[in-house]
Amino acid sequence: MTTKKIEPVFLDKKSVFVAPDVVFGENVIVYPNNFIDAGTTIGANVTLLPGNYIVGSTIGDGSKIQSSTIENSCVGERVIIGPNAHLRPHSKIENNVRIGNFCEIKNSTIGEGSKVSHLSYVGDAEVGKYCNIGCGAIFVNYNGVTKAKTVIEDRCFIGSNVNIIAPVTIKEGSYVCAGTTIDKSTSADDFVICRPPEIIKHNYTKKFLERKRNG
Repeated sequence: MTTKKIEPVFLDKKSVFVAPDVVFGENVIVYPNNFIDAGTTIGANVTLLPGNYIVGSTIGDGSKIQSSTIENSCVGERVIIGPNAHLRPHSKIENNVRIGNFCEIKNSTIGEGSKVSHLSYVGDAEVGKYCNIGCGAIFVNYNGVTKAKTVIEDRCFIGSNVNIIAPVTIKEGSYVCAGTTIDKSTSADDFVICRPPEIIKHNYTKKFLERKRNG
């Protein structure tokens, strides 16, 4: 990443705060209502859409960030973050990653080309290259006493609403189906599914509601 001490393009400079030590690369566009705090370096061709707070972090060339908080973290090149994502301290986001709506990343590495697109929590984890972390996936890193680490190797698919209870390692090419809770490590190319059986009681809804109403 190449940077120079130059002035970005401010679309509304009065609404933006920039700490004195912030360094910008060339062709940076800063939209209104950005707060860029101390210890931050912004690479070339970065777009900061409205509503970001960035402190102590490095943002790589060609990245785009919207309505998000980034604290003491490293963001690679051509990364898209937000809206409303939160990178907590010691997160490393490698090149060509997508961190989407309402995702929280904490003390984790997200490998090149991976996607954490919506409503997920990734804590104390190493996620490999070209992985997909589905909507609502939770990395369960805390048992109430200690924290533990999750490793997701390259090219894994983690489905929606998956709970990954650390410490586990999901080996390369594994596929974890939606709704699964996983607490054991996998082998490469494993297909993992763990759901309670579905129970259907036909023509039962009216009876159930009547019983509730009648106590």
